[in-house]
Amino acid sequence: MSTDLMPNRYRPGEVELPRREAALIARRDNVLGSSYRLQYRKPVHFVRGEGMWLYDPDGRAYLDFYNNVPSLGHCHREVNAAMAEQAGRISANTRYLEPKLIDYAERLVETFPVEIDHVVFTCTGSESNDLALRIARLDSGNEGVIVSAYAYHGTSAAVAAVSPNLGDAVKLSPNVRMVSLPGPQGVPEAQAPDYFEAQVRAAIFDLNRRGIGVAALLIDSIFSSDGVWIDPPGFIAGGVAAVREAGGLFIADEVQPGFGRTGVHMWGFERHNVVPDLVTLGKPMGNGFPIGAVVGRSAPMDKFGTTARYSNTFAGNTMGIATADAVLTILQRDRIPDNALAMGRRLRAGLEDIAQRHDAIRAIRNAGLFFGIDMGLETAPPAQRQAQALDVVNTMRDDGVLISTTGANEDTLKVRPPLVCQAEHVDLFLASLECALARLAG
Repeated sequence: MSTDLMPNRYRPGEVELPRREAALIARRDNVLGSSYRLQYRKPVHFVRGEGMWLYDPDGRAYLDFYNNVPSLGHCHREVNAAMAEQAGRISANTRYLEPKLIDYAERLVETFPVEIDHVVFTCTGSESNDLALRIARLDSGNEGVIVSAYAYHGTSAAVAAVSPNLGDAVKLSPNVRMVSLPGPQGVPEAQAPDYFEAQVRAAIFDLNRRGIGVAALLIDSIFSSDGVWIDPPGFIAGGVAAVREAGGLFIADEVQPGFGRTGVHMWGFERHNVVPDLVTLGKPMGNGFPIGAVVGRSAPMDKFGTTARYSNTFAGNTMGIATADAVLTILQRDRIPDNALAMGRRLRAGLEDIAQRHDAIRAIRNAGLFFGIDMGLETAPPAQRQAQALDVVNTMRDDGVLISTTGANEDTLKVRPPLVCQAEHVDLFLASLECALARLAG
């Protein structure tokens, strides 16, 4: 596991910066908390965005192949118009009757399997996961949570304590158990379901033996922070069944894979043909506006709602609902998941073609428009593979194309463009990647 909390970051003195950006960084460092970090060796400075593009103060355009939060692209005019129109009328909370809140809730729930029929709104994915854990713990009467080995589920105290991705200084809860994924461990796909189930059952056994019990299996259904380990479809099913046998719930964190990103399905968990008990959503729901949700089966949600108090004044506010409603309308009307599938196939074909000419690409994994591209030879030391991935990312940044890294060793390129990506954007990305690989090869 990488010991650097953010390997792809700016380090003072590493590169020479223009006077304008150096002065801005100095002011930033004087006033912002030290937890803030700038991405890329040479930080980017943007003043506006539109669609697939971000623009710096000099008007230079950067192709965004990294930011999943603006799922419909930056500054989508129709989404912004819905937000502004509602802001000009009223922004109120869920304690008042509001037809649009109910309309949107009904529309959102209809996109899920029939077993999932209730929704509670939040402001962020972190809040969603925090609330989902509260529901699971109350419903099960247990405290234990099982997560993947390099998972990230948010920033509140409760979800940071179940997020090993945040580093050794952020202590995991004693009630957390981490399970290895079959892909990173080199387990053949035919053995992946049994391997994952065995990992989960071992975690359950340990939690029960210590009197903790299992409340939930909480996973990002595309395992993005672990390095985008998505196959084979269905490999999580045995682990989900084991958790339910032990009295726990399955929580699917859909903040990154949801809303059509995987192409074939609206929700990432659908690839595994498993229906969760609770599903958590975050800011892509509002194209970046701070809105999220927990969607789930009525039984655990009603049990929680009638026995525990949950009050979140801004969650489900009328501005957020209007914005999210516009996003869902566009996703469905313009068949955005179909576009994600088509562009994902085009990108995959292009990457496989490049991989035939550059052995620096070790493996390619994707579902729709979510890619993990492993860099470096399998026999190379982990530090060398990580350095190679970071060199690619920063060379492409200098070329005006934005991506980053992920995985335990941060040697996997993380590629997740806005879902409005078109063929010309895919081709520009592929050309930039091949150029970067050629330059680095010497």
